[in-house]
Amino acid sequence: MALISMQDMSWGLGGVPLLDKVNLQIEKGERICLLGRNGVGKSSLIKLINGNLLPDSGEIRVQQGLTTAILEQEVPCYTHDTIFDTVALGLGDAGQTLIQYRRLSSDLVSVGNPEYLARYEALQHQMDSVNGWVLAPRIEDLLARTGLDPELNFATLSAGMKRRALFCRALVRQPDLLLLDEPTNHLDIDTIVWMEDYIAKHVQTLLFVSHDRAFVKRIANRILELDRGRLISYACDYGTYLKRREADAQSEENQNRRFDKKLSAEEIWIRKGIKARRTRNEGRVRVLKKMREDFRARRVEIGRVNMKIQEAERSGKLVIEAKGIHSSFAGVPYIKDLSTVIMRGDKIGLIGPNGLGKTTLLKILLQEIAPDKGSIRHGTQLQVAYFDQLRIQLDEDKTVVQNIGEGNDFIEFNGQKRHVISYLQDFLFPPERTRTPVHILSGGEKNRLLLAKLFVKPTNVLVMDEPTNDLDAETLELLEDLLLEYPGTLLLVSHDRTFLNNVVTSTLAFEGKGTIREYPGGYDDWLAQRPNVESVPKPESKNIKPRAARNKPDKPRKLSFKEQRDLEILPRTIDDLETEHKQLVADMSNPDFYKNNKEEISDITARLQVIEDKISAAYRRWEELDAIVDSLE
Repeated sequence: MALISMQDMSWGLGGVPLLDKVNLQIEKGERICLLGRNGVGKSSLIKLINGNLLPDSGEIRVQQGLTTAILEQEVPCYTHDTIFDTVALGLGDAGQTLIQYRRLSSDLVSVGNPEYLARYEALQHQMDSVNGWVLAPRIEDLLARTGLDPELNFATLSAGMKRRALFCRALVRQPDLLLLDEPTNHLDIDTIVWMEDYIAKHVQTLLFVSHDRAFVKRIANRILELDRGRLISYACDYGTYLKRREADAQSEENQNRRFDKKLSAEEIWIRKGIKARRTRNEGRVRVLKKMREDFRARRVEIGRVNMKIQEAERSGKLVIEAKGIHSSFAGVPYIKDLSTVIMRGDKIGLIGPNGLGKTTLLKILLQEIAPDKGSIRHGTQLQVAYFDQLRIQLDEDKTVVQNIGEGNDFIEFNGQKRHVISYLQDFLFPPERTRTPVHILSGGEKNRLLLAKLFVKPTNVLVMDEPTNDLDAETLELLEDLLLEYPGTLLLVSHDRTFLNNVVTSTLAFEGKGTIREYPGGYDDWLAQRPNVESVPKPESKNIKPRAARNKPDKPRKLSFKEQRDLEILPRTIDDLETEHKQLVADMSNPDFYKNNKEEISDITARLQVIEDKISAAYRRWEELDAIVDSLE
């Protein structure tokens, strides 16, 4: 029996339902990623499954005894709770008993009070009944694994630390089904990788919403897409889903085109003269009426963001030069002896754990704050736009249109006059939504609005601090394309590994104790080039090298017979594997492929993964052998 089963379930907030007679089954062992555009109802579906919402119609069946736990997108405020208490709340009544027992145990002042002793004894009995002696070590173990201090006040934590604590709160219940809504928001890359590893090893069944493509690729073995009220299931990984989705979209477009053509022809027929109407087929008329109803009921796809950046005069060739920058807080160094030169057209990513000073470095480079030591020099004709992750440029009390127009109905964009409302429609704000106060917008809408506000002014230096939070995959891809074509200079802080790989040309990596190193390429390039932990220079080292040096053996050696043989046959092997890979991809891209039986589809999908692994291994072996040959020359 399925853990969760939905049958003809509908839910909405008035008007067109967000979920329209959807059907869904969740089986044990499935790791399902729920995808869809901002605002289509993904968070609502998760809350329906968790029991926080009730459907308007239809049925949700839950396996008897099933336990669920949820990590919601919004971070709640627990003003007086410690991290331990916050996590314990995930255990319900048992957690409340545990919290009370710990608080009473720490109140040594009242030890001699008879009321205290009676209450203490009663709580001990309650601890026995709820198995609290086992639950406390479970919480402590989880917090130790995530590096959280159980006694810290939850309200004082950063957004990323709060997210980590809430993840523990969801895990502590050991649910049969774990529900995660944008779990990677506000987390640094190290924590995201830890979360991936933990889920891969310890979580059997989960449903999660995420637009972090690297996270989805690592975790999901099934994809659900919520589109125009429908749930579409893809029993495959993320890469295969993208191919199937493209084929499905093309098939839907062709089907709609044929339908519209036929409807047009029937409308011409029904409007013929009296003679034609006398002889017309009544069955054909009924079919036409049904076609009209179907056409009116068709829900069009949500539009796409149409982002453009105002063209500005080119900056000078030199954009920013930093020499010997030092910055510290309370005696702790954030930046230690950083020297770098940023030239026009550079696209630089800043990566590192939260709290190491990435935002501080941006502000130093922009001369918004002064370093403790060192100097910053700017080039000529810089026009800077700054995307702040806290979105302080937005006035929460003003409406959407007031934030963009600033009292004017029109803006000047690339030499042309545009109405503010027309401009906002490019960022998916319909006219009625433009009169909405900013404080009631969703996170994704606020990010789109801030992008609209930045791009309305000419810029040749774009500084973006976590622009990808809350944006759906389609908008992320469009933003990537825009930044790739952007002729100016980009400074980007992001924890989205795929976004970094696709956009930046070099990376400044914060590697602890104030050490910052520069690497060519994006996140994956940094992983490949970074030195081992043992070889990281001590903090007093002042060299920031653009590329990690390759460690060569002290003495060159000759290739063995096997290595010589591998070097000869690897090119042919790779060619054969890539030929097979291309054929498999072509077969799977054909919509008719998925009409095959389940076993055949599964076998071919598994074969594709094997081929991809073999290709990667072959290239790695070839590079190893090439390195040995280089050392002999």
